[in-house]
Amino acid sequence: MNVEQVRRAPATRRAAGGGGFRSWWGRNQRKIVPYLFITPNLVVFTLFMFIPIIGAFYVSLTKWSLIGSPTFIGIENYVQMFTDPNFWKAFYNTFIYTVGTVPTSIALGLLVAMGLNRRLPGRTLLRSIYFVPVIISLVAAALIAAWMFNDNYGVINSLLNAVGLKSVHWLSSATWAMPSLIITTLWIRLGFNMVIYLAALQGISPEVYDAANIDGAKGWKLFRYVTWPLLAPTTFLVLIINIIYSTYVFDLIYVMTGGGPGFSTTVLVQYVYQEAFQQGDMGYASAIGVFLYVLLMVFTLFQWRVTRQGEQAS
Repeated sequence: MNVEQVRRAPATRRAAGGGGFRSWWGRNQRKIVPYLFITPNLVVFTLFMFIPIIGAFYVSLTKWSLIGSPTFIGIENYVQMFTDPNFWKAFYNTFIYTVGTVPTSIALGLLVAMGLNRRLPGRTLLRSIYFVPVIISLVAAALIAAWMFNDNYGVINSLLNAVGLKSVHWLSSATWAMPSLIITTLWIRLGFNMVIYLAALQGISPEVYDAANIDGAKGWKLFRYVTWPLLAPTTFLVLIINIIYSTYVFDLIYVMTGGGPGFSTTVLVQYVYQEAFQQGDMGYASAIGVFLYVLLMVFTLFQWRVTRQGEQAS
């Protein structure tokens, strides 16, 4: 080896991979950069999602009234939960509210989206009108709805009286309070579902419909065999979001009925609030919250699996 070769040997080794941080960064940049972009989200989710979930699970195994230190009691709160008639009543109310709002709001959102996806005069204005309830504060929307459903001076009862029908005790009757909440929720949530479906419909290539028309698919068949399958991912997203909204509803019911009359409109989240901040039983309230979290996770995973199997079969 001559003098020139000896002088070039360190540079050759650096080029082969021994050049320190710069060389290491050049080899691993494509792997590391994506994690740098998602790190802020991971930090936020860890601080405000994962750690509180773990904390709630721990508190659910304790007896704690926000005063003093928690006392570990194991699964006693869960045993109490499954033997508590008020818990099952709140669970039933949540189920009725979810069943009454989710399928109907999704169907109405899709129907309106398909109608406004066509060339219509003033369709931009109509889209805005349908979407306005979404951007209104939920508390403000609940106050508007409470005024409209008021037993004495509400607009709805005034319209019923105008056509010769009797007034209905919407918010003060255990029979009509839940339907009032469901109707209000449909009004609020329709615009959101419409916008999501409208974006999905506009993402379908016109060539797909042209090919289907050549094959003779029109009307209901076109929707059943072309549009609906292509909207499956969007429907899955809308379904999960609507179920989460319905399961965790609080402010709307709190403002309109306060969970009454009696216990007729008390849902699980409101029952958690009552147990935690009115009864001072944070452990029992956390147990109900953990149950809600697990329930939604199980449903989401089940729905995701069913959707994946359907896509693979098609």
